[in-house]
Amino acid sequence: MADFSASPRLLETLLLRWSFPDQAVERMRQSLRGIQIVLASESELTELIPSADAVVSWQLSDVELDAAMRLGWFQSIGAGVERLQLGRFRDRGVIVTNTSGMHATNIAEHLLAMMLAFARRLPRVIRAQERAEWDDDFRGEIFELRGQTLHVVGYGEIGRRLAHNARALGMRVTATRRQPGQISDGVADEIGGMDRLTEHISAADHVAICLPQTSATVRLFDAATIGRMKRGAYIYNIGRGPIIETNAMIDALASGHLAGAGLDVTDPEPLPADSPLWQMPNVIITAHTAGSTPHFVERLTDIVIENARRYRAGEPLRNVVDFDQGY
Repeated sequence: MADFSASPRLLETLLLRWSFPDQAVERMRQSLRGIQIVLASESELTELIPSADAVVSWQLSDVELDAAMRLGWFQSIGAGVERLQLGRFRDRGVIVTNTSGMHATNIAEHLLAMMLAFARRLPRVIRAQERAEWDDDFRGEIFELRGQTLHVVGYGEIGRRLAHNARALGMRVTATRRQPGQISDGVADEIGGMDRLTEHISAADHVAICLPQTSATVRLFDAATIGRMKRGAYIYNIGRGPIIETNAMIDALASGHLAGAGLDVTDPEPLPADSPLWQMPNVIITAHTAGSTPHFVERLTDIVIENARRYRAGEPLRNVVDFDQGY
């Protein structure tokens, strides 16, 4: 991992490669006096990036990274950094930070909304409403979340917020975390490592995937893993689509092994119009909108200001990406 705490670092120019509103840019300028805050359009990027000490963007191409000769810190606008060539940033000694935790509230609420929708059979109700049809023949399919078990795969900020929400509804919560010994928050009933994943998902009524996409998580939920889930369970994915093997999930949904799937992300993405998932009555697809929140700009601006302050002071930055882990 890049050395981010040895000493104060030079930060004269901070380049914003995103359409921050004027109010947010002005707040940065007021909070980070002495730093030139530059809002760059795509047409201006080639000219401006050689003078940037830090860049805020979704990504940088190899050509752009080569041109950014002064670059010491890259702030990703997203939590996932799988699109970045992290090895090149490491070789250059550039610190990479992400926005992990920024979406904890809204994505946890999004997951809970999908869980409640399945419990109350809202997808069927909405389809009946669109047909102007009074449909009440599904009363026996309705269930309550209270007393059921939720397993959270990836117990970071989003996973912990979801666990709080689920516990408030009377659910039992278990979780999988890469380093389970690092956390004990009194919310999850059990926290285990990846070696206990099969044990936990086999006992869960709902499995929520809150993982980043890395070489270790791609197709983690393949046919074998899905087959070990409890029959009649629901699966949810707000991480990245390739974490679930799509065809294996479709087969499990069609056979009834899985009762339903709530998918904010898919593989591929966007999901093609001919995908069977669109027509399955036990699937909710939300087109990668779980991260949407009216507080996005405010929270992103907070992170940029705080990390710029820390970077200039030589303090540890928030959300430093571990190059070995890929997130």
